[in-house]
Amino acid sequence: MRRFPSSFSVAASCLILSATVLTICIGAASAQSGDPRALDQKQVPPVAADATKDSQRKTDEFVEAAQAINGPAGNPECVWLGRRVVNLMWRDDLDTAFRHLDLYDRFGCPGGHVQATFRCLVRFGGQIDNKIAETLNSRIQACWINPNAQPQANGAMPPAPAPAAPAAPAPQAAPK
Repeated sequence: MRRFPSSFSVAASCLILSATVLTICIGAASAQSGDPRALDQKQVPPVAADATKDSQRKTDEFVEAAQAINGPAGNPECVWLGRRVVNLMWRDDLDTAFRHLDLYDRFGCPGGHVQATFRCLVRFGGQIDNKIAETLNSRIQACWINPNAQPQANGAMPPAPAPAAPAAPAPQAAPK
């Protein structure tokens, strides 16, 4: 025979269900409540301004490269891919660098410019802080624009090593 649930268990189930729904609704409402002025427009633009500045900076870098470099190495796609290849090579990610280099070659960009830029970057290696990405990126951009750049000496040149003094002749025994 089939038993029907008692009215007490049905009432208890309805009460628990109602309490659960009420708790969820109150929690959601309190999460949404707050000071409506907190969502003021003054908080949104800094993020948008940073994105706009970054986009403008990248555009300016491409324009600078196009003005400074004659030929395909100044094309935006060559600048972007070439700088990326040099960055990956610096960070020892050679597999990815070679894949990007294949794309670089496919666009008809000059491979010699990547080599010269990496050579320039290695010359400036002591001035690059690996913990600050912007120092590496700015140095890659500078070397891309002028691969023949030379690091400036820090202060005075180190003294040249003194020439070795000639060895003193060995004493000779007197003839007998």
